Amino acid sequence: MSEPRTHQHHALDYIELAVTELERAKRFYGEAFGWRFNDHGPGYAGIRSPRGDAGVGGLRTTDEVRTGGPLVLLYSADLDRSVEAVRNAGGQVVNGPYEFPGGRRFHFTDPSGNELGVWAEA
Repeated sequence: MSEPRTHQHHALDYIELAVTELERAKRFYGEAFGWRFNDHGPGYAGIRSPRGDAGVGGLRTTDEVRTGGPLVLLYSADLDRSVEAVRNAGGQVVNGPYEFPGGRRFHFTDPSGNELGVWAEA
């Protein structure tokens, strides 16, 4: 079942991550964060919204991941469990966890080399 979706002007609407191995990336994000996917051919998987089937992003297969793209931050209700989940799924924590005004966060790389962050409230 798909939920209605509204788009807000200048709001983050969709994020696309370049990955070198689609199935490995799906497995990593599924294990670490519980993400679900809609397959759209051999080189692309849509990331489903936590509230239904609507797409909030995608994984796009590429030969090489370029560094220096935007930093995507995910929220966590339990940062220490998220650190453990990332490591168990095959990711590498590259910074933190550390405190910042209002909470804690860490950065990790996925198996393709994309760097993302996860934060939690203090």
